[in-house]
Amino acid sequence: MAVRHTGTYVLFDVLYEDGSRRSNRKVPSELLGGLDGDEPARTLIEAQDEEIAKASGRPRPVIAQLQRTPVAKPAKVPFKGKK
Repeated sequence: MAVRHTGTYVLFDVLYEDGSRRSNRKVPSELLGGLDGDEPARTLIEAQDEEIAKASGRPRPVIAQLQRTPVAKPAKVPFKGKK
């Protein structure tokens, strides 16, 4: 049975042991939280990497570090009110 997602995702930056980096990897938010914290994100990303490795014929890179992508703060726009 397929898992149905609500459409809310958390983005992760992944740093691999070979020094490469992948940004903004999507993980459904309903997988995160609880006692496991962000560990389910690592499991999901490793599974995605395994599928990519099979398709490309290259070995799967080993994840060295996984962290949430920082949320960009909106830029302040100067207010142009009536004078």
